[in-house]
Amino acid sequence: MERICCTIQYDGTNYSGYQIQTNGRTVQEQIEKALTKMHKGTPIRIIASGRTDAGVHAMGQVVHFDSSIIIEEHQWKKALQTLLPADIYISHVEKVASDFHAQHQTTGKEYRYYVFNGKEPDIFKRHIRYHVPYNLDMKAIKKACTYIEGTHDFTSFCSMKTHLKGDKVRTITYASCEKIENEIIFTFRGDGFLYNMVRILVGTLLDIGQGNNPPEIIEEMIDAKDRRRAGKTAPPQGLFLWKVDYN
Repeated sequence: MERICCTIQYDGTNYSGYQIQTNGRTVQEQIEKALTKMHKGTPIRIIASGRTDAGVHAMGQVVHFDSSIIIEEHQWKKALQTLLPADIYISHVEKVASDFHAQHQTTGKEYRYYVFNGKEPDIFKRHIRYHVPYNLDMKAIKKACTYIEGTHDFTSFCSMKTHLKGDKVRTITYASCEKIENEIIFTFRGDGFLYNMVRILVGTLLDIGQGNNPPEIIEEMIDAKDRRRAGKTAPPQGLFLWKVDYN
């Protein structure tokens, strides 16, 4: 048996999320279906670095699986790609040690959230950008980002629907926002993220950008440890799991 690690890109528009569900088409289901076909009907289970929600995309999702098939890495990539739909792409394949674990050995992740900031919508970007037609104070948003960085209890920025039983302390090493023409890119790097955390952070930062709150309110929201104190949850289509880090 060999352990295979794949880096995967996918457009989450037509999926009910990454993880297999009883009803709804998922990314995991499509990849496992392709692997089962390669293994002549033997079910193959894949383990991912983490799940993404319905409509959320990935540039650098990482998965691993064990296989009895002995072929070169470039052959794995080619064989898998021929069996996958066009909205899932295997960008890299690597044989790894038998104790490698795509989820348990992550040291950090990077998420990016894209906003199209124009008065009129761009219908060709509607599945990969959140359209925000109003003017935003970028200076205020950038200042607010500085209060996000560091180790905090991010309870206020976690969906109440979470099943997490442990603490909600996370370390965000980098939080930024930049505007390039009509596009705004939010970037967050950290050791881990809570359910809907990035989308809630973006919704809150957009409120600050509209002048509804001062940048310093981020500190008050963090201290409150109350989801009701933070902003709304931004929609899924602007969110990308960009990169997963390992030692």
